[in-house]
Amino acid sequence: MRNLLNSFVLICILILTSCQGNGKKYQFDEGAIFGTFYHIVYEHSDDKNLHEDIMAKLTEFDLSLSTYKPQSIISRVNTNDTTVVLDHYFLTTFKRGEEIARITDGAFDMTVAPLVNAWGFGFKNKLDPEMIPVDSLLEIVGYKKVRLENGKVIKDDPRIMFDASAIAKGYGVDVVADFLELQGVTNYMVEIGGEIRAKGKNNKGRIWRVGIDKPIDDPSTMLREIQDVIELENGAMATSGNYRQFYIKNGKKYAHTIDPRKGYPVQHSLLSASVIAPDCMSADAYATSFMVLGLDKSIEIVEKDPVLEAYFIYADSLGNYKIYATEKLKESIIK
Repeated sequence: MRNLLNSFVLICILILTSCQGNGKKYQFDEGAIFGTFYHIVYEHSDDKNLHEDIMAKLTEFDLSLSTYKPQSIISRVNTNDTTVVLDHYFLTTFKRGEEIARITDGAFDMTVAPLVNAWGFGFKNKLDPEMIPVDSLLEIVGYKKVRLENGKVIKDDPRIMFDASAIAKGYGVDVVADFLELQGVTNYMVEIGGEIRAKGKNNKGRIWRVGIDKPIDDPSTMLREIQDVIELENGAMATSGNYRQFYIKNGKKYAHTIDPRKGYPVQHSLLSASVIAPDCMSADAYATSFMVLGLDKSIEIVEKDPVLEAYFIYADSLGNYKIYATEKLKESIIK
């Protein structure tokens, strides 16, 4: 969702600032996974480095939900491989994705893959924007057209394909965080490609801090600025926006957020959606959903759900940045 190098720089600044202080020994792990970078900081009671175990978990997870690996479970489901055995990762993603699809009236929909590919933001080659057969593609998009039966995915049409990119990265964060907790870790921050989950305190005994970008149209992020910094304690945050991944053709901007119900890239006043939830999988999926739904409907959903907090950046009629934040989230903003 954002430029990798600059995401790395921001996270490192916040983490390194956090990890100096009272002499506690925190482990700092970083690397590449899912086509992006990850950064993990944690305090282990035995001063143990868990890098190999973490990488094993992430690699196992990638082999379930990566559409870029032909041998992955999701890729085999997409090609209608009848011998594929669905694992815990795929089943958990499918079920949670279905729940959020119902709550958001289809704004979140993992069967959006044919549309995402056609518009040039998926795992297959894009088409000319002026030649995309949107109506035909919509015939094979829709979360109600797939279901689980006896551990198998049943499709109404064999051409239906899944893309879990709007939920899997957040789920990957949860996989690592849950693993750390099983190891007795109580203070950690896990970040993969900008999606974050944190618990406990940093090495100064303070709550972890994360930044929210200003939604400046700039894929290179050379003009990158931070809108706000918030404290994140015992929760997860994911951000979605159309200011990093987009392209311009014949003077028209095509953003990477595709409305699964209409078939086109979204165009409305909501520029960025940051969501805080107990788990990063939900935060990730809701952030994408809200970019599809727009400001008013997103606020309505957030206000009905007591475990969600949100920070929305939108443009008014004059093009000025405006902020909507839930009351609890406002209290976490660093002044």
